[in-house]
Amino acid sequence: MGDWGMPLNSLSEEVVARLCELLDNAGRGWRRLAETAGLEKRFKCSAEELEMCSLKVLEPQGSPTQCLLQLLAERDCSLKYLLGCLERMGHTQACQVLSSAVQDMIHITVQPESQVVTEGTRVSLTCWASGPPGLVYQWFCGKQEVPGATAPELVIDTATLLGQPEWYICRVSCGATFAFSRWAHIQVDKSISPMSGGQWLLPHHGRAADPASASTVPPAEGDTLALECRAIGNPPPQYQWFRNRCPVEGAQAPRLQVKLVTTAERGSYSCRVFNLFHEVWSREVDVEIGPRLFASGGSWQEGDGGSPECSSPGQLYATDKVALLIGNMHYLHHKQLRAPMVDVHALSALLRQLDFKVVSLLDLRKAEMQMAVNEFLLLLDKGVYGLLYYAGHGYENFGNSFMVPIDAPSFYTSAHCLCVQQVLQSMQQRHTSLNIFLLDMCRKRNLNDDIIPQVEALQVTANIVFGYATCADAEAYELSQGELSNGIFVTFLKRWLLEDEKITVLLDKVAEDMGTLEITRGRQALELRSNLSERRALTDPIQPLGQDESSARNLQWAKAHVLPQSQHLRFECGVHVQLGFAAEFSNILIIYTRVVATPRDIARCEARLTDMPQELDVDLKCTNKENAEEVGSPLAPTWSLGCPSCCLYSRLCGLQKLRQELAFTVCLQYRYHGMDDFMEERQKVNVGKPLIAKLNLQLAASSSPPGSPLSTSPLGSWGVTSSSWVNTPEENLTPEVPSSHTL
Repeated sequence: MGDWGMPLNSLSEEVVARLCELLDNAGRGWRRLAETAGLEKRFKCSAEELEMCSLKVLEPQGSPTQCLLQLLAERDCSLKYLLGCLERMGHTQACQVLSSAVQDMIHITVQPESQVVTEGTRVSLTCWASGPPGLVYQWFCGKQEVPGATAPELVIDTATLLGQPEWYICRVSCGATFAFSRWAHIQVDKSISPMSGGQWLLPHHGRAADPASASTVPPAEGDTLALECRAIGNPPPQYQWFRNRCPVEGAQAPRLQVKLVTTAERGSYSCRVFNLFHEVWSREVDVEIGPRLFASGGSWQEGDGGSPECSSPGQLYATDKVALLIGNMHYLHHKQLRAPMVDVHALSALLRQLDFKVVSLLDLRKAEMQMAVNEFLLLLDKGVYGLLYYAGHGYENFGNSFMVPIDAPSFYTSAHCLCVQQVLQSMQQRHTSLNIFLLDMCRKRNLNDDIIPQVEALQVTANIVFGYATCADAEAYELSQGELSNGIFVTFLKRWLLEDEKITVLLDKVAEDMGTLEITRGRQALELRSNLSERRALTDPIQPLGQDESSARNLQWAKAHVLPQSQHLRFECGVHVQLGFAAEFSNILIIYTRVVATPRDIARCEARLTDMPQELDVDLKCTNKENAEEVGSPLAPTWSLGCPSCCLYSRLCGLQKLRQELAFTVCLQYRYHGMDDFMEERQKVNVGKPLIAKLNLQLAASSSPPGSPLSTSPLGSWGVTSSSWVNTPEENLTPEVPSSHTL
């Protein structure tokens, strides 16, 4: 039981019995505990409840303390709060009993990471720990204490370092108990020169240097070719070298070295540097060996008129890969769904592994869906692979499929929905190389809609793939297990999505697997429609048409999905509060607040968020929760992995509705030793427009007339979120077949 945030009902019977022995008395006993705990309103017991506890002495095995602890447990009292109450009572024995019940008193949850940085920059190390209240942090450089470094975050000015790697470690203590973090070394590399632009658009900063030949003299046959590209970033960057825009096999290190070169190695070299959140390309370096190779007008030409070929003959490439994932669950006038959240989450994780730029959105209205698709179209261009996944209510009339937004009226028609075929027609105008639609929705006939939509004739492009979760005039179903539900389609799709197969072959395998499920046999079967003539697969590598174009696309992409920077607030009373941010989806933001430093004269304090923008979908009952699981999301265990313990979580949904910058109030309540009353301080915080809010979808949608066709919107940009993505294990699903996407 290493987490002081755990509820009281996690205590063993032996520990409860020992506490009852110590507190079933009239002195510093259970009544005093009830009075102390009641200082916070939600734990205050009424006179009738106290009388009920008192009457327990009349029962043979009755205990007033046990009755009181049960009342506190029902109100979600934590072990941390109970220990604080016992400490304020001065009941040393009870504190010792409770403390001994919590094993692994101090647990390091976030370790400091080693980093390579440029000279003159500032770098931060972070160490977070869970354990009893009042944890004390102290940083060391080698064996020497760093003066004044008593916070979880240590900021280092590299200008003060001597050039040799410096080793840092953090000691976290509580009384005589302590734990050390792992060592982290900071190395200053003076050979790295900043790239133009300064910073990556990430939660962390980074710079990259261009590759340079080891010698200004062109190497001759038999020499050693050495190229180098260095970068720094957090998480640490990865590398991939390219020659003539084709990846060099096995070249995934900062230094590219080729011994005994021949004319086969001549060409133009560049390096792609990337991490989980972003990528940058170095400039190109022309390497001449023997016969001259030169670049002209963007096409590769050799002196003898030949043309270079990639190392894999017949390999197909995408100039980029973009995916828009929409899951509609909370309908205003129709049946609520559960599977879209988990399905979109699972596919996002898998598509990111395939180098797709993924945007994942939940619960969109008609205008918001329209603008999301328009922004998606702006990222498509010649040679791009475009993928649209939709999970929610839907129908099919006259061969056209319609996606139903959450604000569709009770008797909706095509005027209230988005037509998939119209989206495809717009995608074709972008000259994409592959258009994929994965539609996880029902395809029943809509009897309320007898209008035949006027869709322009599709081009014969031989690059279209439709994967329908079910057959025409049939419904789609979910596999349900409590709050976690997967659609039948995604349950089997995620088994095959990473396979290096032609997309139609991959979907055929999914169809075969779905056919083995007894509970849906005769009800749901995957339908594949395709005119794809080439062997294009989701695993195909990316080869941009032009680096300037690719860099601009990546820059615009990242700009709209950068999380706000972590903030440290200092209150007049001396308390330091940290604000952190995580992303669950492209339009759902998680904010956590944590008290990181408290003056000794303050007995207790807590920082809560309030005054949230009204247009956001914020459930006040699910804000400022001690446990991530309490914020109302079944996916909390995934994004909370990178968040510190001992903090309060809040979940903000519907960021696409945000018209102004996100502003809220941090309310700090604290109490001094020897005082009963709580004091309060407030600070206003503005974090700008986070994630998808930066696109102003709400403003753009309101300026378009209702029912307007797909059109070009002001230039916007998607981006990559920094949340953790974890697949839902299929073996944990309990097969049930409630109708999910019905009209």
